[in-house]
Amino acid sequence: MEAIIDYIQANWIPWLFAVLGVILGDIIRRLKNQKKESTAIAVGVQSLLRENLVHNFNKYSDREHCPIYAKESIKRIYSAYHDLGGNDVATELYHKLLAMPEELKEREE
Repeated sequence: MEAIIDYIQANWIPWLFAVLGVILGDIIRRLKNQKKESTAIAVGVQSLLRENLVHNFNKYSDREHCPIYAKESIKRIYSAYHDLGGNDVATELYHKLLAMPEELKEREE
């Protein structure tokens, strides 16, 4: 029994660092996995928001106007999209949507 106590007293520091190394390695692995998942979620949400902007553009282009309530919704969608790093063709579509008239112009017959 005395030999075990002597061994522990002589080697507790290396054992402590070994245990801490295992714990830190696990924490680092978990953080990397969480970052990977978070990035995937952000990219997925960004793609869905972009798809929504494209859908709205097609919908309101066909109607030749974009109501004020739709523009407010589109502003929120674009803001989230832009905050997630989106800034491509959808930006051009966003500006075109905002420039559309809010009411359908009456056509002359």
